Amino acid sequence: MEIITKYFPDLTDLQIQQFQKLQPIYSDWNNKINVISRADIDNLYERHVLHSLSYTKIISFKDDTSLLDIGTGGGFPGIPLAIFFPNCKFTLVDSTGKKLKVVEAVASELELQNVTTQHIRAEELYGKFDFVLARAVKNVDILRSWTEHRINKRSKNDLNNGWLLLKGGDLVEELSSVKNKSTTFDISTFFEEEFFLTKKVVHITK
Repeated sequence: MEIITKYFPDLTDLQIQQFQKLQPIYSDWNNKINVISRADIDNLYERHVLHSLSYTKIISFKDDTSLLDIGTGGGFPGIPLAIFFPNCKFTLVDSTGKKLKVVEAVASELELQNVTTQHIRAEELYGKFDFVLARAVKNVDILRSWTEHRINKRSKNDLNNGWLLLKGGDLVEELSSVKNKSTTFDISTFFEEEFFLTKKVVHITK
């Protein structure tokens, strides 16, 4: 938990309490349903929570921003961001029901009122959103084809509506086919831990 307060010293008492609860909640659920690799559960705050919060270093979502976390798995990046932005609306989607069972339990235990879930394939999504979030999910072109018609046209944040993706490694080839404007941010400029050396946030406008 210290790694979170290291980079985010201005969290409210409620946010600190919610973040602190993540380790015991996920550890307990991971014994029942393996949503986080055994190797990563001890590094939950660095590799999952802090990684998810890297978005906050490039954008501060305005109140009532609607966000779709596609392929959320165990709830990343959606759950940490829902704690950080309590006045934004998060829809967490996954095609695996048992993973969403964990997500729903975590949101309930943390009393997050701004999280809903959809147990559905990406191609069957419904609703409109300002941003689509994803962490290491599919090729960019595939993800865009699934979700482009779900993004609101009118932007209200400092970044234009579109996709905000957590990616790793060399993205030159993958992004070369993207016709929309894209901007890549190196997470290592925000966080000093070695884990983030090759990690990036990619913003693609609709």
